[in-house]
Amino acid sequence: QVQLVESGGGLVQAGDSLRLSCAASGRAYAMGWFRQAPGKEREFVSGINWSDNTYYTDSVKGRFTISRDNAKNTVYLQMNSLKPDDTAVYYCAAKISFGLLFPTTASTYDYWGQGTQVTVSS
Repeated sequence: QVQLVESGGGLVQAGDSLRLSCAASGRAYAMGWFRQAPGKEREFVSGINWSDNTYYTDSVKGRFTISRDNAKNTVYLQMNSLKPDDTAVYYCAAKISFGLLFPTTASTYDYWGQGTQVTVSS
């Protein structure tokens, strides 16, 4: 029922910034950003829940910021101080049902966007 469309990816140099956007057709209890690099598993990056609590994987803490604009049904991921290891396809995901712990596994999410490529050169 929820359609997600990511945008904002691109090719940047190490140390640069990008802001990813995820436009949703409906509201969700939790929104998350995942990324997947070639030959690697899909990993949780950041998330935000219904009460606007935010969560980050350790590798992006202090560099990435997730936020939500409820009026636009849009979630953003501000990525600063990008590193080559951040290179991946970034996916927006939505979880419709709630849980006591924030979901960080991909199988927990109900809907996914098409992905947007982020490439960080050295």
